[in-house]
This record gives sequence, structure tokens and C-alpha cells, in this order.
Amino acid sequence: MAKLRKATGPAGKRRLIVHCGVQKTGSTSIQRYLMQNADLLAGDLIVRTPAEGSPMRPLGRAAIDFSFHPDSSDSRQTLKVALDDVLETLPADSRPVLLSHENLAGAMPGNGGETRLFPALPLILAIVKQHATEFNVDFVYYTRRMSTWRPSVWAQAVRTDGYTRTEKDFMAETSDLPGWKDLSDRLTASVGADCVTRFRLEDETDPLRPGLQLLRHAGLSDDSLNALQALHAPSMSRLNGSATEFIRHINALNINPHARRKVINLIVNEQNLFNSDHRSEGTL
Repeated sequence: MAKLRKATGPAGKRRLIVHCGVQKTGSTSIQRYLMQNADLLAGDLIVRTPAEGSPMRPLGRAAIDFSFHPDSSDSRQTLKVALDDVLETLPADSRPVLLSHENLAGAMPGNGGETRLFPALPLILAIVKQHATEFNVDFVYYTRRMSTWRPSVWAQAVRTDGYTRTEKDFMAETSDLPGWKDLSDRLTASVGADCVTRFRLEDETDPLRPGLQLLRHAGLSDDSLNALQALHAPSMSRLNGSATEFIRHINALNINPHARRKVINLIVNEQNLFNSDHRSEGTL
């Protein structure tokens, strides 16, 4: 059974660790790893991820919507209600809680016309901290080298957010993005340096054991981490270039969003069809 070095924060309150992404920094792999090891973790750490049908899904959607409408009292209230819905599912004990959802960062560049570096994230974190008063809240986010992060964000925006422009266009649109220090400075100014922790994806050394930095931050010892079961395979990486381009052209068509999602799911599941050397079964 995993043993935590600390279950409460400095104020004696129950710990709430909020992993807020950001998108395209390995969050899906981390969440797969957490859920695969849920039984091993459950004795001492409560984990919530955006599993199908869970209240974490609406929380992520509320954060995205708030990032588009940060001045709206309705979107702010929706975010608070969604957070309450998650917190109300927690067992009434002292175990620390880990919430993991990349969409808590708000809209990434390429989503809904956003071209900035998570402008609403500092306010989202402030709302969470101010609303979850019964917890000692601290926030964790991962970053990735900008030179690889921006192209990956473009491909994801094409795949999930209906982005229609080319990678070259996207890179031009986001050419003025500041470095991660800018985001770090804004986050610490909003909620305090003592409750914001940044990890680098490049420091996650084992792709089959993702999120070890996060779990150490949550209090797990090395012995406890070594007892966790590795993933069988890494999470699926970015789609190949031809599949992404095909989706980008679909995004420009005036088709029903539900139909679009079905077509994209087919492409994702059969992206080998878009390899230049693909051959039908039975051919040499």
C-alpha cells in the first residue's frame, strides 16, 4: 500500500493537488497511469481524472468556457458549481486528493481563436483556491519545450478543436508567445509561489511510468512508486501528417459536428490508411 509522507498542508487542512495540464504535456498518459494503478493508490490518495461520465468532464468544459468568457458571472458560477460537484464526490476522510485535468488550463492556442498562452489560467486557479476553502490547495502544471510543444498543439487543435489553418499559419499566429516563465510569473502572482509547482515533461524519464514527478509531489515515496504497475505501451502520439491534413480539410467543410466527430474517430482508428506506403491486405 502506498504511504504518503504528508497528508495535510501547512495549515493542517486536507491537501488538494490540482494538476491543471497544460495540454500536450503528457496529461493523457499520466491519467492512464493513475487509473491503471487506482487500487494501489486508493489507500492513501484519492484520484480524480476526466473519466467518461465523471463530474471531472463538466469541470474541464466549464474551465474552457470560462477562459473564453472570463468577465461573465455566469461562466464563473458554472465553474464553481462544477468544482463543487467534483468535491462532493470525495470520501469524507483525511486522504489527500489529486485532481488531474488538462482543460483546467483553459483554451489552448488554436482553440476558438485563442492565440495567447493561457491568459485565463491565473484567474481559474485563483477561483479554485478561493472556492475550495476547506482544502490546502496547491497547483501543478507540466511544460514542454516550445519548439516541440507548438507543433503538437497545432495538430491537436486540428484534431479536436476544428482548427482549419496550416501548421505554418499557426506558427505565425503564435510567434509572439512568451516563454513558460511568463506563465509561471502570472500564476505565482495570482495564487502565490508557495502553491504553484512546475514540472518539465522532459524530466519524465520513463514513458511507461508517466507522472512520477507529480506523484512524488503528492507525497509518494520511491518504494511506493516502484510498486506501481507500468503502462503496457505509451499513449498514442500525434497523428501522422497525412491524417492530420485530411482532418484539417474536413474541418473546413460545413458538416454536422456529430458527423465530423464520427469521421475523425474513423481516421484516428485507421490512420495507417494515410501512410504513403499503405497497401491493402493481400498485396505485396
